[in-house]
Amino acid sequence: MPHAVPVISMVVCLYDAISDAHVPIGDKEQIWSIDHNKIQLLKEECPRYIILLVNDAKGARLVLAARRHKSLEQVADIAYWLGSPDVISVNADVSKVEDCQRLIAEAIRNFGRLDHLVSNAAVTPLYMFEDLVEVNNAAPAMDINFWGAVYTTHFAIPHLKETKGKIIAITSSAGYLPAARISFYNASKAALISFFETLRVELGTQIGITIVTPGLVESELTKGKFLTLEGKLEVDQVMRDVEMSVTPILPVEKCARSIGKSACRGDNYLTEPPWFKTLFIYVLLFPEVVDLFERWFLIPGPGKPATDAPSKILLDVTGLQEYVYPPSALSPHIKVD
Repeated sequence: MPHAVPVISMVVCLYDAISDAHVPIGDKEQIWSIDHNKIQLLKEECPRYIILLVNDAKGARLVLAARRHKSLEQVADIAYWLGSPDVISVNADVSKVEDCQRLIAEAIRNFGRLDHLVSNAAVTPLYMFEDLVEVNNAAPAMDINFWGAVYTTHFAIPHLKETKGKIIAITSSAGYLPAARISFYNASKAALISFFETLRVELGTQIGITIVTPGLVESELTKGKFLTLEGKLEVDQVMRDVEMSVTPILPVEKCARSIGKSACRGDNYLTEPPWFKTLFIYVLLFPEVVDLFERWFLIPGPGKPATDAPSKILLDVTGLQEYVYPPSALSPHIKVD
């Protein structure tokens, strides 16, 4: 019987950041089930993403799932062309429990078992909480970021127990850091960290769990795609600059390889880039100072536009954007539908 597949649940903004987390374990054949929520794959980027997907995993069997069926089929075709003997695409949305159940069932029906679950679907609302009129417009942050992972994990656990498999939970450093305007994203990631830490206690050694807390990584989020006050996905690179300022954005290939190695080692935690760990220490030891700095740095004075925040001014004055942002983050061509 072929060896089973990790379920990779992600949006394309972190597709290549985790697609390298499939390094074969021992000499066993790997089968991968990949769940992409709102896959937004630019045609010219397909080869790059898929090369990362099958790199070091020749012969991997894939189950791909996404809401964008056309882009999904494009991914599946290239994965097959690059050496994946079996690629199955499933039109699915991780915010729907029945779709997550169907995804796992398809992996088991086609390949017989499941080895890994990598959970990483996410959207990012970007606005001040008090500006929100219809609070339900923020619901996708929890429906996708948190419940999408919970649903898929729920259906995967019985099969992962049989293979003593692994869960790789891609959360975020935002789960620890109180950055303004992304309160719902922060909350969803904090909930995800707590959930998987508790699950690790409950499952013990039956299933390995690696919790990944990335900082800023090359993705659609760092390209400026956010959820608006109206609950729509839009690209706003000006507000991206306000929020991220001069913080370096890690190339996705480096993050992908780090996650792959960490998962194979069976680490409990991984923070990438590693220097983000120092921010956790500041939050732990000097929470009041961190709060004051975040408020001063990201929020301008009363009545002033967000672009007057010190974070945006610093980026504009220093001209560091072309040095700390990868070329992909500077491109205006980003799909939102």
